[in-house]
Amino acid sequence: SEVEMRRFVHSVRQFRSAFRHRGEHVYSGLPKWPSNSGDRNLGFLHNLSYNADFCRCRQPPCMISRASFAIAARVNTGDVERAGPLVEYERRVAAGELVDGDSCQVGTLRELQRLYNELVESADACRLDRYAASEKAGRSRWLWSRFMPQSSHSPVKGLYLYGGVGTGKTMLMDLFFDQLPCNWRKKRIHFHDFMLSVHSRLQKHKGVEDPLEVVAGEISDEAILLCLDEFMVTDVADALILNRLFGHLFNNGAILVSTSNRAPDKLYEGGLQRDLFLPFISTLKERCVAHEIGSSTDYRKLTSAEQGFYFIGENLSDLLKQKFDQLIGDHAAGPQEVEVVMGRKLQVPLGANGCAYFPFEELCDKPLGAADYFGLCKKFHTLALEGVPIFGLHNRTAAYRFVTLVDVLYENRARLMCTAEGTPFELFERIVTISDAQHMAPRTSSRSRKNDDFDLCVDNELGFAKDRTISRYGALPKILFSI
Repeated sequence: SEVEMRRFVHSVRQFRSAFRHRGEHVYSGLPKWPSNSGDRNLGFLHNLSYNADFCRCRQPPCMISRASFAIAARVNTGDVERAGPLVEYERRVAAGELVDGDSCQVGTLRELQRLYNELVESADACRLDRYAASEKAGRSRWLWSRFMPQSSHSPVKGLYLYGGVGTGKTMLMDLFFDQLPCNWRKKRIHFHDFMLSVHSRLQKHKGVEDPLEVVAGEISDEAILLCLDEFMVTDVADALILNRLFGHLFNNGAILVSTSNRAPDKLYEGGLQRDLFLPFISTLKERCVAHEIGSSTDYRKLTSAEQGFYFIGENLSDLLKQKFDQLIGDHAAGPQEVEVVMGRKLQVPLGANGCAYFPFEELCDKPLGAADYFGLCKKFHTLALEGVPIFGLHNRTAAYRFVTLVDVLYENRARLMCTAEGTPFELFERIVTISDAQHMAPRTSSRSRKNDDFDLCVDNELGFAKDRTISRYGALPKILFSI
């Protein structure tokens, strides 16, 4: 019967997931992400031979006894027992796979463990099991809601994690996500990618009375638990739809777990028509517990190489092309074309053997965005970028695109080598937040104003994003050359 067939498929998927989980965490003894993945490392240095020279965290070890915390909810999946992110962290520390982190990260793990326990206890009420949940399509849900309007907020609130760069937000969330049962309706996705999917779905449902409601219905049918990494709102189009989109999602019972560099009240600060965005912040704070990760350590820097993939100075295009030729080996480089979302295509000046070569102007001075960069990363694992400039008021838009590019490269674990006019810090030195600008000492009449001062760019979103970009750039997988 159909019920028996569904149970059989369920059992097979559980077995496959359990086998995969066991292979990653028992036999190999290695974590999912490589040790140079920066934010993905929980801020805890992996106790592997090749990073033995790195310093341990300065804070004293913060091991937490399971008895000092609530008894963890346990879920049996095949032959694997999952007990939540905090318990899994303790297991890895005890096994020597992780070095103890600081108290801020352990405090965040407590919050994630609390959420995990609540979800396990309320799994039925939250309709998390994909095999027991309704299989109505998004359009059907929308049509049904015309006749029977209803609201079914989840009994469990989500979690909004925010904090400085390199504090381990992404890996903390990944540790949480990996502990969730395989039969749950769940999705882990970067915020850029999530919004690209939303816009693509909206295009598909043009002409419907409320396409956002249909899109929200489709998303919540696929995943009732959404884990969104790097929540950052810079686009006015995204800002204007988020309140209604998540209003529908939360009404459908969706639970949000997200990471961000910004506190909820600081999202889209100074953006166009922000007053229309403020209701979303209220909704976010109502449906999620906001938790700050207060660590002052950027753990990405503990594993980042400082040379070999970043060349500073003028007239270095020949050197970059020489290194590019080394990477592609015997393959012949030539123009290529990459397909991105909604039928658009991106022209690649030179590409071969998984490597792409771009002048900076071709990639960041043209009207491109996250969709184009995601499409690029799907075809190429390495990007050579020639001529990254100093950013300021005159090229603020290019700076935004470069920030997005580095985010996408980091998310896809792609490699980047480039030539630039200065160090990563120097590239963004003229980009400041409003608060930074207010604290800058004004010049007196006896002091001449440098030309650079006219290029000062006061931009809150970009000012906050630059720290993440500098940190993430240093954490990208390295290409080491002897020069």
